[in-house]
Amino acid sequence: MTQTASETLKKISTLGQLFSERVRASPEAEAYRQFEGETKGWVGYSWKQIGERVAHWARALDAMQLEHGARIAVLLPNGIDAVSIDQACLARGFVPVPMHAIDTPGSIGYILNDCQASMLMLSTRAQWAPIATACEQYPHLKLVVTIEDGPDEGGAVPVTCLNSWLAPHAAGTALPLAPTQKEDLAAIVYTSGTTGKPKGVMLTHDNIVANIGAVLARVEARLDDVFLSFLPLSHTFERTIGYYLPVAAGSCVVYARAPALIAEDLKTARPTVLVSVPRIYERFYAKLQEKLAQAGGFKQGMFKLAQQVGWRRFCRRNGMPDGAQGSALVDGLLWLALEPLVAKNILDLFGGRLRVAVSGGAALSQAVGQCFLGLGLPLLQGYGMTETAPVVAANGLDDNWPATVGRALEGVEVRIGENNELQVRAPSVMKGYWGRPDDTRAVTTADGWLRTGDQAVIEDGRIRISGRLKEIMVTSTGEKIPPADLELAIMADPLFEQVMVVGENRPFVSAFVVLGKDGWRELTAHLKLDAGDAANLQTQAVRDALLSRIKEASKAFPYYAVPRAVWATIDPWTIENGLITPTLKLKRNALHARLEREIAAIYKKN
Repeated sequence: MTQTASETLKKISTLGQLFSERVRASPEAEAYRQFEGETKGWVGYSWKQIGERVAHWARALDAMQLEHGARIAVLLPNGIDAVSIDQACLARGFVPVPMHAIDTPGSIGYILNDCQASMLMLSTRAQWAPIATACEQYPHLKLVVTIEDGPDEGGAVPVTCLNSWLAPHAAGTALPLAPTQKEDLAAIVYTSGTTGKPKGVMLTHDNIVANIGAVLARVEARLDDVFLSFLPLSHTFERTIGYYLPVAAGSCVVYARAPALIAEDLKTARPTVLVSVPRIYERFYAKLQEKLAQAGGFKQGMFKLAQQVGWRRFCRRNGMPDGAQGSALVDGLLWLALEPLVAKNILDLFGGRLRVAVSGGAALSQAVGQCFLGLGLPLLQGYGMTETAPVVAANGLDDNWPATVGRALEGVEVRIGENNELQVRAPSVMKGYWGRPDDTRAVTTADGWLRTGDQAVIEDGRIRISGRLKEIMVTSTGEKIPPADLELAIMADPLFEQVMVVGENRPFVSAFVVLGKDGWRELTAHLKLDAGDAANLQTQAVRDALLSRIKEASKAFPYYAVPRAVWATIDPWTIENGLITPTLKLKRNALHARLEREIAAIYKKN
C-alpha cells in the first residue's frame, strides 16, 4: 500500500531523508520529465534513476573533502541537473545557495563572496567569464563546474566540466547520508533588501519540512499529480511548493522548456497542479480579452454570461456574499449549457485537468481572479515570504475567498502588531540573515515574532493584506524591489532631476523622469532635435537614449529591477503642484493619479 505524503513526513526530519524515503517508497514511478535537445523530445526519469544520479554526484562532492555546512552555489535552469546538485548537497551535509540564472555578474559575485561559497555550478564557461571578473577575487571559491564542455581557461579559480568532475566517481555504492540535524541549514536564499544589497535568508531543514507539512494539511498533493515547473528554483516559493513538496507526495514534476512556451507545455504536460506568480494568469487573461475584442457580439455575450453565472456559483460554494444573487436553480441549469460551450474551452488552455492552480508571490488582480474562478479554474491565492520558507497562509479548495490570502496554515501563528503590521511565529520562520545579526534583530520583535513589513487585517480568521510599512515594490512576477534606492541610483546621472519608478503588480519596472533643462538641451543637440519642441520628449530616439542611460545608472541592481521603459518631461514635480512633500519626497499616490494615462499606455504597449 502506497504511503501518503503526511505519512512520509512523519518518518523524516531532513530533506536528505525525505528524498531517500521517496526513492525507497516509489522507485519505479516517474519523478521528473524534461525536454532534451539531443533527442528533441520529452524524457522521463524514475525516482530510482534520479536516486542513482544523485548518489553519483554526491560521491563527487564527497571527494572534495569540504567541511560540514560548506556552501555550494547553484546557477542552473530548472531541470534534473539542478535537482541532482541540490540533493547531492543535502545528502552530504552541504548548504545549497540557489541563484538567479539570469542575474547580473556583479550581483552573483557579491553573493559568492558573501556566503563564502566553496563551489559554483553553472551551465557554461561563457557564463562564468563575466562573473570571474566581476570581483577582484574569490578567496573561498575552490572550484567552478560547468554543465557543458568548453575550452580550458586559466584563472585564479579552477574550472572543470561536469563530465570530468563526475568521471572518477562513476563506480561505487551510494554513500550513507551525512549526519545532518533538522536545525542545520538546508539553503541560503538571497532576497533583495532595502539597501539594494541582497540578504541571505538562512532556512533550516526543519523550516522547510514544517512548511511542506503545513501546506499539505491545507491542500492535498497526490502520487498521481503532475506539476508543471517554470518558476526559477532560486525562488523559495518554487523550491518548497514546486520541488520539495512533490518529493514528499511522490508527484511527477515536468520542467517547462521556456517562459515563452508555457502555453504549449501546458497542453503537452496536462498538469494537475500549477504553481505560478500572477503574471502567468494575467497573460492568459490578456490574450483572452484580445480574442474577445475580435469576436462577435454573440460570443462576447456568452462569455460574459458564463463568467457571471460561474462567479455566482463559486460564491455560493464558498459562502461568499455574492452567492446570494440570482437563483441557484436557474444558474445550475444555465451552467449545464455554458460549461461545455465556454468554460471548458478556457480550461483546456491550461491542459484541461488542473485540480489546483496556485497564485503567490504578489497580489492577483480582482478582474483576473474573478474571471478564472468563475470559469471553474481552481485558483488559490496565498501569502508568504522567503523568511517563512515561504507559505504563511493560503486559501483551500473548500474555503476560498480570493479577496484574502486565506487562513494561516496549521502550526503558523499570526497577529496584528503596531501600525497594523502582520507578524508571524512558526516553525517555518528562518534562522536569520547570513552574517547580518543586526538585520535579523530588526525584523524580530522582542517576544520572538517575525515582522513581515506588510499591513493586514484578519477577518473571521482570513488574512487580507492592506498595504506595506516599507516602500518595497513587488512586481507581478514576485520580485521585490526597493524603489527609493533605484530612484537614487538613476538620479546619480545629472540628466535626471527627479525619478519615480513604477512596477507594483506590473510585469516589469518603468521609469518616469523629470529632465534637467541643461541636460535636455545637450541631449537634443546630440540627437539633432529641437529642445524647444516638447513633442520630442516622446520620440523613440529620445526614449532609447534615456533608457540607455537609466540602464547604465541601475546596472548594480538585479536584472529584474532595471527599468525597461521610460516616460519623460521637463516640467518639474513641485510642492506647489502637489507632487512632492515639503521635505521633497515623492507623493507617489498623487503622481500615479497625475500620470495614470501615461502609465497605462506604457504597459499596454509592452
